[in-house]
Amino acid sequence: MPLLGKGMLLTLTDVSARDERDYNEWYNREHIDDRVNLPGFHRGRRYAATSGTPKYLAVYECDSVAILGTPNYLQTLDHQTPWSQRVMARFTRFSRLTLRIQVDQTHGVGSALATVRFVPDPHRRKALVHWLSEQALPKLIARPGMLGAAVGENDLEVVHAPLQDKSMDHPRADESEWVVLLEGADVAAVGAAARSLFTQTRRKPFGIEAAPTIGIYRFLFGNQR
Repeated sequence: MPLLGKGMLLTLTDVSARDERDYNEWYNREHIDDRVNLPGFHRGRRYAATSGTPKYLAVYECDSVAILGTPNYLQTLDHQTPWSQRVMARFTRFSRLTLRIQVDQTHGVGSALATVRFVPDPHRRKALVHWLSEQALPKLIARPGMLGAAVGENDLEVVHAPLQDKSMDHPRADESEWVVLLEGADVAAVGAAARSLFTQTRRKPFGIEAAPTIGIYRFLFGNQR
């Protein structure tokens, strides 16, 4: 089964150790369900890093990335529950990506997920999508322990919508970051796949100057409708 939509919200969060119990209870008992029940949202999943930071990753699948910039959605960010307000105030690190799905070769939900984040030359995006969809990803997901993969491009206009809505003077991303999601049945398989995706030689044709940022995660909880 492919992703449940053509858009995705991806968030990465850290909290202090003393706040983790409340944070995890809030996410599992309230926040995932609240988001999944919004118009246009279909599934939410959350993960914990096996190594590295941020520790927590959440992935939400929606009809399109445009939903994440609509007034209706932005209003939900302004009307959080008391529990949400308390937990969010304790975040020590938080970032979000609003992804337009470019490649979807997923197959169900696995117990492990790797993220490969990078910034390509925007003029080479067509060649990048072709290489990922026709060559790189089919080989990776054919490996034992792998289940599927997807690729998303951060939509800068949508990701900035909450700042524009509030006229907030926050740093703005000026480069479109991409994310490859590699899903599998075990952490070792997705980690090996992530590390083999972009060698220095493979990065060069797509103008990827810096080494990608890799995160390896284990599944915690998910819900869908």
